Amino acid sequence: MFYKTEVKDHIRVTPELFALPIEEAVAKKIREKFEGHVSQELGIVIDVLNVKEVGEGSILPGDGSYFYDTDFELLVYKPELHEVIYGKIKDIADFGAFMTIGPIEAMVHVSQSMDDYVSFSKDKVLVGRETKRTLKIGDLCKARVVAISMKDPASPKINLTMRQPGLGKIEWIAEDFQKEEKKLEKKPAKKGKDKEKK
Repeated sequence: MFYKTEVKDHIRVTPELFALPIEEAVAKKIREKFEGHVSQELGIVIDVLNVKEVGEGSILPGDGSYFYDTDFELLVYKPELHEVIYGKIKDIADFGAFMTIGPIEAMVHVSQSMDDYVSFSKDKVLVGRETKRTLKIGDLCKARVVAISMKDPASPKINLTMRQPGLGKIEWIAEDFQKEEKKLEKKPAKKGKDKEKK
């Protein structure tokens, strides 16, 4: 899910930026420090939205840079456990599919790709044995987040499932919906209660 988050931090402005207005120099350093940053607390930082307040600067002995107490807003993406997300299949391997969700990739293990026995073909397609459904690069899908690990900021891991009702490739969801509608149309209307016994 995307969030707007307010952060307070000490921003270090190095001497080469002293010629710029303070707000501009601080904003530049915030972008350098935070854009693309990944952490368990914040999630994945997409952009610096707004520098709200820049406090007075101070110099630490032996450093030469100014440090400013700064309040600013970030746009972050933080996946939530059990969240339903939309994404596009970026790559497929014999063990599953990689889906782009927001600014990162998540993995759908082959066992979680569809409710069927799944095989992998050489042209990077997952195929269901019974349903003949296929999953290939570029397909739009709907999935649920089942596991999140942000321990390694360089490589966050998110696992997804598409085996629950209402999830999967967009075309599959539409097919399943149509099947359910047809079933409901075929069901006879319930008759009124039998006449009460005297």
